[in-house]
Amino acid sequence: MATLTVPATIPPVEEDCEQLRKAFQGWGTNEKLIISILTHRDAAQRRAIRRWYADSYGEELLRALSDEIHGKFEKAVILWTLDPAERDAELANEEARKWHPGGRALVEIACARTPAQLFAARQAYHDRFKRALEEDVAAHVTGDFRKLLVPLVSAYRYDGPEVNTSLAHSEAKILHEKIHKKAYSDDEIIRILATRSKSQLLATFNSYKDQFSHPINKDLKADPKDEFLATLRAIIRCFTCPDRYFEKVIRLALGGMGTDENDLTRVITTRAEVDLKVIKEAYLKRNSVPLERAVAKDTTRDYEDILLALLGAE
Repeated sequence: MATLTVPATIPPVEEDCEQLRKAFQGWGTNEKLIISILTHRDAAQRRAIRRWYADSYGEELLRALSDEIHGKFEKAVILWTLDPAERDAELANEEARKWHPGGRALVEIACARTPAQLFAARQAYHDRFKRALEEDVAAHVTGDFRKLLVPLVSAYRYDGPEVNTSLAHSEAKILHEKIHKKAYSDDEIIRILATRSKSQLLATFNSYKDQFSHPINKDLKADPKDEFLATLRAIIRCFTCPDRYFEKVIRLALGGMGTDENDLTRVITTRAEVDLKVIKEAYLKRNSVPLERAVAKDTTRDYEDILLALLGAE
């Protein structure tokens, strides 16, 4: 399901580092060489490159990259080069500090990752920022969003397949009752969304549809302009259909008056090693245009090149 392509035979790590070092030297930076190496190495290989580079040259690779490249291309390269947990920590910190109700990085990290991946992101956050993720979310996010997001990012859900069908039935009724009363930030809604396993939540959402003849997200569209309802829908879609959720994020990032490079970069760098191939299929089905073509139309130069490489374009 990943779009990342790694050669069957890769050079020794020291050779990758020597080539990267060469890319930084001379009159200009060799961006194509940087892309050709880093976008064809998996997380473990990129980690080894960073370690060898620092040990051999006495300089962090990320610092060397930031000194040589800039703007949206720099952000894409840096995010991709980071370990997945470090990347999530960086994205979470950025969104917490610049919080706005339409932000989706925290929701994705809390709900579109496995419990182990969220836990690793929280540990990386400790190491990187010397604070807890939930501490910063509580400090910067306000109102009902804080009430929802703090338990979401603090969760360590059970990750097994077991389901309690009677519990799913009863909690679907609770969700319907609270939504019907427009009590969208009720403690019971937040408790269910923030503590139940993915398998249990899927059973609950299925029971909701069976009992009330429509999906739960249909009842959460009472006010299309309400960002809290949109956040609840995003949480549910991250659990029920992550491929279509991320397809929509990309579609909206590429649509409109201008390209939202932050959303586009975030989705491509975080999903290239996970399920970007499935997201591409969902995009083609929804828009009748290959995602690579849409990205090429809305981006340019080195930024375009790194995104297309991560999309698996030939």
